[in-house]
Amino acid sequence: MRKNLKQLVYFFLGFFYKELSKSDSTYSVMRLIKYAYKQKIIGYNRNVPWPVHFTSQVKCSEKIQRGTKYPGYAKGCYIDGRNGIVFEENVITGPHVSIISQNHDSSDFNKYNSGKPIVIRKNSWLSARCIILPEVELGEHTIVAAGAVVTKSFPEGNQIIGGNPAKVIKKIAVYKS
Repeated sequence: MRKNLKQLVYFFLGFFYKELSKSDSTYSVMRLIKYAYKQKIIGYNRNVPWPVHFTSQVKCSEKIQRGTKYPGYAKGCYIDGRNGIVFEENVITGPHVSIISQNHDSSDFNKYNSGKPIVIRKNSWLSARCIILPEVELGEHTIVAAGAVVTKSFPEGNQIIGGNPAKVIKKIAVYKS
C-alpha cells in the first residue's frame, strides 16, 4: 500500500519537476509535496527543474548539471550558475551553502567575468555555510568544513578542507559506496 502511494505521489510530482529522482529514497515524500507547492504553485524558484527549498535561491539553473542529489534542497542556499556548475553523483549540500560561479570585473562592477564552471566531483559534501567561489574544482570525496571559503581548486580528492581561505585539513579514506 505504502509503495503504491509513493508511486502515485512521484507520478503527480512528475508534472511539476522535469528532474525527479524516483530511485532516491533519502527525500521525504511529504517534504517533496511541500516544496512542489511552494516552488511551482506559489512561485519560489519556479524555473528550477528539481526540488529546491523556498528559502534557497538558484540562478541560471539551465547552466547547472546536477548529479543524483538536489542542489539547494537545504535551507538558505545561494547557487549562482551563470558560469556553470557541475555536480557529480552523490554531492550533498548543507544549509546556507553559497556556490558562486561568476565574479564581477574589478575595473567595472557592472560587468561580469566569464570563466570555467565550478566542478564538484562525486561523493562530496559541502557543509553548512561554506562558500565555493568561481572556477573551483573539488576532487572526488572532498568534504568542505562548515564555514570554509574555497577560493582555489582541490582536485586531489579524499580529503577534508576548511578555513578561510580553505586548505587541506586531513586526508581521508576512499569513499565506501
